[in-house]
Amino acid sequence: MHRLLAAAVSSLVLAAAAPAPPATPATQAGVAAPAPQGVPRLTDDQGRVLTLRGWNIEDKNHRGEQALSAITERHLRDMRAQGFNVARLLVFWDDLEPVRGRYSQAYLRRVERILDWAEAHGVQVLIDAHQDVFGPAFGHRGIPEWATRTDGLPFTPHPDDWFAEYFEPAVQRAFTHLYEDPDLRWAQARMWRVLAGRFADHPAVLGYDLINEPMGEMAEDEDLPSAARRIEREQLTPMYNRLADAVRAADRDSWLFVEPTPIVGEGVPTGLGKIKDHRVVYAPHFYNAAMEAGRDYDPAAGWIEAYEAAVTAYPKAYRVPVVVGEWGPLNNSLPNMGRFYREALASLARYSSGWAGYVWCYGGGYCAVDEEGRFRTNKEQTAAPYAPAVAGVVRDEEWDSLAGVYRLSYDARPGVTRLSLPPSGRGWRVEVSGGTRRGDRVYARPGARVRVLVNRG
Repeated sequence: MHRLLAAAVSSLVLAAAAPAPPATPATQAGVAAPAPQGVPRLTDDQGRVLTLRGWNIEDKNHRGEQALSAITERHLRDMRAQGFNVARLLVFWDDLEPVRGRYSQAYLRRVERILDWAEAHGVQVLIDAHQDVFGPAFGHRGIPEWATRTDGLPFTPHPDDWFAEYFEPAVQRAFTHLYEDPDLRWAQARMWRVLAGRFADHPAVLGYDLINEPMGEMAEDEDLPSAARRIEREQLTPMYNRLADAVRAADRDSWLFVEPTPIVGEGVPTGLGKIKDHRVVYAPHFYNAAMEAGRDYDPAAGWIEAYEAAVTAYPKAYRVPVVVGEWGPLNNSLPNMGRFYREALASLARYSSGWAGYVWCYGGGYCAVDEEGRFRTNKEQTAAPYAPAVAGVVRDEEWDSLAGVYRLSYDARPGVTRLSLPPSGRGWRVEVSGGTRRGDRVYARPGARVRVLVNRG
């Protein structure tokens, strides 16, 4: 996840972004229209339409014997209590394989402990192979130092703008070697076979995010959008196909999440090609350079609309669902941030099968909640009514955050529909027609048109 983006990089990307259409009344009101035709929804083995809502959980500070110690059962318990059903768990290759060929069984046990907590509290987990600025060789986390090759190129830290470190020659060359060197390709695939082999049968595992925010090496005189599309087309696509084969050697069923470069965040369509697997999810991140640099949301800039137009092209073309793996600004208390959350959540609901906000922790900065577990300003909007599983064909679904009204309409198929209602001091009034509600479950005869209406009490 990137906090600040170099000014030169921002201008390059923004110049390349397509003109944004004007905001629609539905977007401005915070009401989610039906998903556009051509973007598939995530489904489970019963054929139910799934919606994922949750947060990233992480421990970037502790390593070795203390790795993952900052993540506790409280994280999963508190998330579920607010209605969230998914956690994107950051794991680090440098922790898993600190010495080439030696995999840490203690680290795997710590991951498994978190998965056990998630299972106990009804949270599904997406295991994310995370990297920031490649890894420890450059002062961050991710790819081990033994897998970092720079050809002696220079690296200069940028303490006040760490995302700019991705554009240092040594970092860019390290990505090229990861993508192109046969022994590093093999090592990365073997790492995934180890992870999938250990956790394929764990009930809490939803899937695997194969690499976080991949970047690459720009060619001379190449602008950033062109470089991103080339890297995605020529290096990320074959990498994802290699890693998919590696995972499938151990796990035939879990979903595989694939990310474009972070440049998609400025409305630049991805150059990714087809990932040859039966369970692929497109998992872009939803960050804006200006807001990551500390600026307020500018509704007139058309960023959300440009992002939505760009990010839906790939799933329409390749018939895969979308789950946004990270999103959320650093400073969520600026004057326009209330509107940002309404419009962002409405946009996400139009085309995605869900999202994981950044990040569930107890404190300031990006944290979702404070030390007492109370939502920080505007982030309470992320806890809203939704249907985690719909046994049928969804005809209409919308959440009007201003009115406090959730509506769901679907044509029933065999199975049970689940509802999720977050805690509310005023309670919720739920009406169901065409079916029968028992607690958070809705039952209906196949073929029935079911309508669910939820009002804030």
